[in-house]
Amino acid sequence: MPPPRRGTARTPPGPATAVAPRESRSARTEERAGMATGQTTVGVLGAGRMGMPIIGHLVRHGFTVLVHDVDPDKEPAVAERGARFTGSPAQIAAQCDTVLVCVGYEEQLRELMLGADGMLGALGEGAVVAVLSTVSPEVMGGLAEAAQKHGVHVVDAPVCRGSWAADAGELLSLLGGTEEAAAKFTEVARAYSSDIVRIGDIGAGQVAKAVNNLILWACLVADHEGLALAHRHGVDIESLREALKMSSAANHALDNWNNQTMAWAEDDMKIVSEMAAAKGIGLPQAAVNREVCRVLKPRRYDLDRYGA
Repeated sequence: MPPPRRGTARTPPGPATAVAPRESRSARTEERAGMATGQTTVGVLGAGRMGMPIIGHLVRHGFTVLVHDVDPDKEPAVAERGARFTGSPAQIAAQCDTVLVCVGYEEQLRELMLGADGMLGALGEGAVVAVLSTVSPEVMGGLAEAAQKHGVHVVDAPVCRGSWAADAGELLSLLGGTEEAAAKFTEVARAYSSDIVRIGDIGAGQVAKAVNNLILWACLVADHEGLALAHRHGVDIESLREALKMSSAANHALDNWNNQTMAWAEDDMKIVSEMAAAKGIGLPQAAVNREVCRVLKPRRYDLDRYGA
C-alpha cells in the first residue's frame, strides 16, 4: 500500500456557493436529457466502486466517455456502460476537455498529473481536471499551481454520501477552485450529483470532505456504542433505531446502519489528524475515533462483540 497522504489547507475557504440545489430525481432526469452541449468528451481515471457508476451516469447524460484504469480486466464493465476503455492516460489527455480523477491515493494522482508522463502538459488549454479522490488540500494547491502554467483548470471535487448515492446518481459534490473552473465543471458534475456546492477556492472542497469524514466516523462510533448499550439491556435494536432516526440523535450513519464498509475510515482519519497537526490544534475526539475505527472495522455492526 502506498505511504500515507499528507497535507494541510493551502488557502482559506471562501464563502460557500450552492451551485445546484436538491430537486426531485425525475425533474433532474428531464432537465439533464441532452444537456451535454458545451463539454462532450469526458475522461475518467479510475473505474473503481465510485468511478464505475459515475461513468454510467456520464454516458446516460450525453457525454462521450473515455476511461483508463490500471486493471485492464475492467474493460468489459466499462464497455457495458457505453464508455470506451483506453490503454493509457495520454489517450485521454489528447481527446478530453474534462478529466475526472477517481484514484485511491494522492501518490497516484501526483504520478498521473505530474510524473514523467504526466497529463498536465498534454491536456489542451482550457481543459478541466476534477479530483474526486480524497486527498490533502495542500496537494490540490500544488496541482493547481502546476496546471496554471499549462492553461489548465483544476477543481477539487470530492463526493459524499457513499456508494449507494453513486449508484443512484445522487452524490453531493464539494467543489474547491475558482468560480470559472467550478462553473465549467458543474455541467459534468450534474450527471452524477443531486447537489453541488462550491465551498471556496482550491483545496476548500477537500477541507469540507475531511470535515464530513470526521463527523461521519464519529457518528458511526457513537451509534455502535449507543446500540451496543441498548442491546445489552435487551432492547430491540431496530425499534430503537427507528425511534432514534426521529430524535435529536438522528444521523446519516444511523440511517444507513449495516451498510458502511469503513473501507477508507483509517485513511480519512489520518488526513484529519495531519491537517489538525499542521494548524497546531488538538482534536481529541477525532484522535480517539481514529483508533476506535481501526479496531471496529473488522467487527462493525456486531453488537455482541462491541465493548467485550
